[in-house]
Amino acid sequence: MEQQKPKRIPYGKQNWEDVRLQNCYYVDKTRFIPEIEAANDFFFFIRPRRFGKSLLMSMLRQYYDVRKASLFERLFGDLWIGQHPTKAHNTYLVLYLNFAAFSGGLEGYKERMDDYCNIRYVSFLRSYADCFPPNVEEELNMREGAANQLSFLVDACDKANQQIYLFIDEYDHFINSILSNPGTEIGYKAETHGTGAFRAFFDAVKSGTDGAIKRLFVTGVSPVTMDDLTSGFNIGTNYTMHPKFNAMVGFTEEEVREMLDYYRQHYPFRHTTDELLDIMRPWYDNYCFSVKCLNEPPMYNSDMVLYFVDKYKDAEGCLPDNMLDTNIRTDYNKLRMLIRKDRGFQHDASVIQHIVETGGITAKLKDSFPSETITQPDNFVSLLYYFGMLTIAGTRRGQIVFRIPNQVVREQIYGYLTEAYRDNELSLDEWQRNLLLENMAIDGDWRPFFEYLSATLKRFASQRDLQKGEAFVHGFTLSQTCMGSFYLPISELDAGVKPRIPQDGQVAIGGYADIYLQPMLGIYPDIEHSYVLELKYLSSKTTDAEVATARETAIDQLTRYARSVAVERTIGHTQLHRLILVWRGMDLAMAEEL
Repeated sequence: MEQQKPKRIPYGKQNWEDVRLQNCYYVDKTRFIPEIEAANDFFFFIRPRRFGKSLLMSMLRQYYDVRKASLFERLFGDLWIGQHPTKAHNTYLVLYLNFAAFSGGLEGYKERMDDYCNIRYVSFLRSYADCFPPNVEEELNMREGAANQLSFLVDACDKANQQIYLFIDEYDHFINSILSNPGTEIGYKAETHGTGAFRAFFDAVKSGTDGAIKRLFVTGVSPVTMDDLTSGFNIGTNYTMHPKFNAMVGFTEEEVREMLDYYRQHYPFRHTTDELLDIMRPWYDNYCFSVKCLNEPPMYNSDMVLYFVDKYKDAEGCLPDNMLDTNIRTDYNKLRMLIRKDRGFQHDASVIQHIVETGGITAKLKDSFPSETITQPDNFVSLLYYFGMLTIAGTRRGQIVFRIPNQVVREQIYGYLTEAYRDNELSLDEWQRNLLLENMAIDGDWRPFFEYLSATLKRFASQRDLQKGEAFVHGFTLSQTCMGSFYLPISELDAGVKPRIPQDGQVAIGGYADIYLQPMLGIYPDIEHSYVLELKYLSSKTTDAEVATARETAIDQLTRYARSVAVERTIGHTQLHRLILVWRGMDLAMAEEL
């Protein structure tokens, strides 16, 4: 008997029918279908970019589409829902709209939306042509605008005694493209309020729920647009943070393990499954979307996992040269507007600086807020959470503790911070910085890099008086130390020296954590040196005696951290350097190796 070919990895695929019919590996999420049906009929769900939302929506469309009934066994037979089908499967006319399909700025927006929706409406009528009178398409095209045509479509379905399941993917693509371009906020507000085209469309959706639109499933990456539409569209229920749906997209570690074990049977692997999980975890894991799921295993970004497994198997068991998917990097680059919205940067009140300096931030998690209030601290932190730049790590005095989830996100945030430094006339020459970091990794010559940082900071301080202080010095030192590709920077919290969730269920954020520069030996096996850093900041008026006291404290902390299991397990053949770096104002008062 011919051996069955291994399943293809569905990296980048969003068409669920293709995934199933083209022998692709699928992590079964169909068990959530009954939970969705048991929820309110108009379902609103937010997750970060590239987390599997579109594939989930595609799966639901195939499940409910009356035209796909003949394919039910092929598509679902061996999955959980195939063994536990609900009565609603293949009973709806499915209308699908993806608002990312028409992009661009405000100019011509209404026309692009109208044209796109018309194409989707016509396709809908042709797909279900036997349900409607022969002249219905002609009558549709006699109406003008996406909203008017949707109202006609709903009326036509009512008359034909048909029910619509409406899916809207990336509903907030509009705000993400508009608000990323300065000066367009006024035009955005006009489109989402009053008689604007975007507002009119969602008014039509709401009206349609009194008719043929029986179920609605809306996804995006932010609740901002929906809040701006609230007075005209107040029927959806936000299930983003509901514990039942915490694992509906993304992968649990058990699901990642099963995938690795499956491909191990078909391809040469040079690492055990546990070793691969140890490598992947700090890069792709640690997402939590519900406070009530804090004691459950965190979630992996599904796109990142598929990228890694695909590269690993193609390289015959060698780690990818780049742990960060370039497509992910491109998507995160679209969020550069965040640094412009972080208006506190120039006044020592930067949210992003605070997160980098302390490892996290405490704030109220807002389930919605209007676009004009994005810069308010709680709203801005919430926006970072929705975009996947922060994750829920605990609770503190009734508020949420947020942390950077993993190294992929950390690289993006450090990149934003570096860009902000550059905008404020503080930057390192990238070539020089990378050369000095390479000398640290290969030759163990660490002092020139930190002296270079010190000289840059002192030069900056002599030019202007902004951004002096602990957060600034620590944030700058950490961001520049971690911008190279030789090391995975892990804080004391990340390494598990302090518990993620203490006994009282709270997480304390405060003070500065030690940093372990874990060598990326799987990618750069010629690295010879690894580092544990203890950074201390003292005011410019600190005495030499106080510097000496800070040194003694640093020695105790550094010794404890260097002996942690995380460090001992990952340094490999490298020589571990334990460095104390004490800043006094903008001067590096002490740079010592124990």
